[in-house]
Order: sequence, then C-alpha cells, then structure tokens
Amino acid sequence: MDMIDQKFEYGQQVRLIRAIRNDGTFPGRRPGEKLAPRGALGYVRNVGTFLQDQVIYEVHFIDMDLRVGCREQELQDAEEPWVETVFDKRDRVMPIITLARGEEVLVAEGEVGEVEEIHDENPEKVAYTVQFGERHFRIPERALTEAPEIAEERRREYTEEYVGVLDRPAPLGA
Repeated sequence: MDMIDQKFEYGQQVRLIRAIRNDGTFPGRRPGEKLAPRGALGYVRNVGTFLQDQVIYEVHFIDMDLRVGCREQELQDAEEPWVETVFDKRDRVMPIITLARGEEVLVAEGEVGEVEEIHDENPEKVAYTVQFGERHFRIPERALTEAPEIAEERRREYTEEYVGVLDRPAPLGA
C-alpha cells in the first residue's frame, strides 16, 4: 500500500481555515454544534488516514482543551498569512440595510440568511456570499450583523462558562 503524503508534521502548529462542527461523532456535544471556530490555533498530535485515502490530523486546541480530527483541507500552517473575519460559514446573519435594485427590494433589513462562503482575499474588503431563501448575494462584512439567535447562543455559552465559576464557594482562607 502506498503511503499518503501528509502536509503537516507531529507537533506543528496549525490553524483552522473553517469552523469544525460536530458531525455526530463527538461525544457530549449536539450534532452541528461548533466545536472550534475558524482561526483557532492548535498542534498536530497524531496523523492517520480515513478510508485509506484521506489524511486526518488529530489536533489539540490547547486554549479550548479540545482534541479533534481535522481533514487536511480544513487546516493551514499557523505561520501562513491569516485574515480575521467576523462571520464563519453556516453563521446566520442579517443585513443592517435593505438590499435593493432600483425600487425592487431584494433583501429586507433584518432578514435572516446563512453565510455560504467567505471572501477574504482582500483584508480591507472582506465579504460573504449569503443565502436568503433561494437567492445568493455577495455582501460586505460591514453591512451584516449576527442574527438574534446567534447573539443569544453566544450569550448563553458565555454565561454557562462563567456561572459555574461564580457559583462555586470561595476556598477557605480566601
């Protein structure tokens, strides 16, 4: 059997180029739940194959204390240039203005759509392809905001992370 070429080595720092979501195989997390965000840095812990033709890297995201399998196309070397973006694929967003062509309203302000693609080739002009119903639009980052359910989910995650800390009794002598 031929060995598959691998791009990354054990111990190498890598960056996620797209969010990793639970495909249903990660215990204790809901299917579809975001496990690690786009841009997260981690270290290659192990290298294996899936179906004898796909290289899979076990990556340890130390800041999140998370180890997860990543496909090669989901990673880049941490030393490569990186453009930070506000939104990620599958994020639900809303335009902060009405999108129109002449008098025809294409997308109303506040209508919810889903990010399908990130256009970060020019760091000064980040844009997204967003799907609204059956239509797709390329919209500048500055013209979008997160959908209310996303804001609520982030608030809930933050609260869950810190409420447990605040509810614990202080150690004796503190």
